[in-house]
Amino acid sequence: MKKLVLLATALAMTASSAYAADMAAKAYKAPPPVAFDPWDIAFGAGIMSDYVFRGVTQSNHKPSVTAYFEPRYNVTKDLQLYVGSSYESISFANRAAAEVDIYGGIRPTFGAFAFDFGVWGYLYPGGTCYYGAAADTAGNPLSSECATNALLNGNVMKKDVSFFEAYGKVNYTINDNWSVGLNEYYSPNFLNTGAWGNYSSITAKYTAPSTTFGSSGIGMYVSGEFGRQWLGTSDSFYGTGIAAAGFAGPFPNGINYADYNTWNIGIGFTYKVFTLDLRYSDSDLSKGDCNAFTSDFRAPLNGSFTSINPSGAGSNWCGSTFIAKLSADLTAMTNLK
Repeated sequence: MKKLVLLATALAMTASSAYAADMAAKAYKAPPPVAFDPWDIAFGAGIMSDYVFRGVTQSNHKPSVTAYFEPRYNVTKDLQLYVGSSYESISFANRAAAEVDIYGGIRPTFGAFAFDFGVWGYLYPGGTCYYGAAADTAGNPLSSECATNALLNGNVMKKDVSFFEAYGKVNYTINDNWSVGLNEYYSPNFLNTGAWGNYSSITAKYTAPSTTFGSSGIGMYVSGEFGRQWLGTSDSFYGTGIAAAGFAGPFPNGINYADYNTWNIGIGFTYKVFTLDLRYSDSDLSKGDCNAFTSDFRAPLNGSFTSINPSGAGSNWCGSTFIAKLSADLTAMTNLK
């Protein structure tokens, strides 16, 4: 009898050990790897009180609508390829009413540094040439369309002002709240004026803690940018045939556009996929040099003479303005699953 009891006890201990081993094996079993889907699509739309690009209104200080579509391919979690297209409503002197952008690039990430390199094309379909003469100031013949159409204030603009830029950007995330960035853009033929263009800027952004508005789900940020736009000399289409009294000129073969500084600062509020951005923008470009740069079709003849603006028309397209923008931004991986 005693032997039977000992045998039963030994069997029970063996069984218990086996069950414990099974439980331990199950408890530490590695989970299956998470599937990696490299493809994603970002898209969105918005409406803004004024479309401002580098301190210059593109919509004659009127409201503008925008939309974009951007397929993305994530080679790894730290390397993304992308192409995209966007649309903005505009109001140019050549009566172009839409800006259609086509772009593509690569976004590598190294720790807290996020880079972005690519090429951006700005297309402005539907324009009309406005010049009012059969030849430009250098004697080069112009089309009948250019000769027939003229702006009342004497400004001129080509039918097609499409151009492209190559760019490089880097953003450094300091912590959960702060980030700073550097941007560089270059075009060999800015706005198809014949002049090269180079834009450099620094940015900073503060993102408030997610608990700032309690459990409401509302986020907030404050951001700003300071940039400088350098410009070369235009072709003869934008040359000057006269000189204003006391100023240099004329420049029949083209004008050397004025370089300028621009800045903006704003506050934004986010809720789910929506963002409300309230922003102040300005530049130090004078009204006369702004007119020479933009060919503002509404610029009055108010004595804003400069060496490159002998007509004296003065434009407020480059001055201070307030911008309110409401947008919705989504990605297929996050919002459509």
